[in-house]
Amino acid sequence: MKKDINYKIKMNNGVEIPQLGLGVYLTKSGSECINAVTWALEAGYRHIDTAKFYKNEKDVGEAVRNSGIKREEIFVTTKLWNEDHGYESALRAFDKSLKELNIDYIDCYLIHWPVQEKRKDSWKALEKIYESGYCKSIGVSNYMIPHLEELFTYANVIPVMNQVEFNPFNYQNDLLDFCNKNKIILEAYAPLTRSKRINDKTLLPISQKHKKSNAQVLIRWAIQHELVVIPKSVHKERIIENANVFDFTLDESDMKILDNMNDGFRSSWDPTKID
Repeated sequence: MKKDINYKIKMNNGVEIPQLGLGVYLTKSGSECINAVTWALEAGYRHIDTAKFYKNEKDVGEAVRNSGIKREEIFVTTKLWNEDHGYESALRAFDKSLKELNIDYIDCYLIHWPVQEKRKDSWKALEKIYESGYCKSIGVSNYMIPHLEELFTYANVIPVMNQVEFNPFNYQNDLLDFCNKNKIILEAYAPLTRSKRINDKTLLPISQKHKKSNAQVLIRWAIQHELVVIPKSVHKERIIENANVFDFTLDESDMKILDNMNDGFRSSWDPTKID
């Protein structure tokens, strides 16, 4: 099947998620976030990723409601923040996020970070939320293999996804293989390295070869690894550019070069240090 911006991946519970989405981390609440989401939806995006911690759930919901697009056509993810871990507090946090977004349901609710000693109770709360019907799927974020193995010892519902920092400079192949083996979608945040490695000299010959930007090459790399990918931008032209990645293919030699660029780079906190 030829991929385009409408391409979706079926998760382990049968729910389909658009492979390309817009991330809104560090997108300012108010017009900046509303505009970014609006431009993305106008460009054909149908997947928006937010979180309580981002403080822009309200703006995402407003843009979704005002888009004129049917609610069921837009996939919205939000997340449980660290201070809200625990069974009852996680239930309350979900209700608050749903109210902030002001939409009928959330497509996917994630545990944002694997908080020590509380993540079991939090996961049990997410299972309760999933049963309620107000959330179509549940998953985790920043979970490494040991965190997932621990979760499997008590989970009645296996997470549909694990959202982690993932790009050629942080190519966590073992984690990807583990998730694939257990039918968990791996979703890549910071696919553009938050611009910190976007001008790496290794990228330039590949982008020139395909007449694409370095950002488009990085996004395409994630697409070809069958990841869900959520590049972030607040600029209309870049939001459009980031979606223009379905008209070229990285060949085997390109992928090999990119796969070998891993040096463990992280632009965010390191979840491997969380027991």
